[in-house]
Amino acid sequence: MSGKSYEDIIHLPCPTSRTHPRMPLSDRAAQFAPFSALTGYDDAIDETGRRTEERLELNEEMRETLDRKMRLLSELPDAKPQIVVTYFLPDARKAGGSYQTVSGNLKRIDAYERVLIFADGQKIPIGDIYVIEGECFHGKME
Repeated sequence: MSGKSYEDIIHLPCPTSRTHPRMPLSDRAAQFAPFSALTGYDDAIDETGRRTEERLELNEEMRETLDRKMRLLSELPDAKPQIVVTYFLPDARKAGGSYQTVSGNLKRIDAYERVLIFADGQKIPIGDIYVIEGECFHGKME
């Protein structure tokens, strides 16, 4: 066969169906996309590789300092002090978590739920707190 075998049809228009519309180019390209037989496998690999931190244990001195600061905060008369709290946020999917730092005005301490409630509505569990800092402690922590 030579190159002349298609001379009679090479310049004819492409046939189109009257009942089926033409497939868009994006859909035609999708049929040649790589096939993933293991759906979710890449997500599982990424999750396994994601690092978390271990919760640090407070020593006795750190615990006492934190307790004094909590007492001081609970005794402030409606001051809504500006504080900075570093706390441990447990990971929902694997062991460990991460340390988060939040600053804001403390609205109140809920002793029943054991949480700090900030003016913006954010709640931090007291048991997860690592450090509390703020101007309200200066000169009162001797």
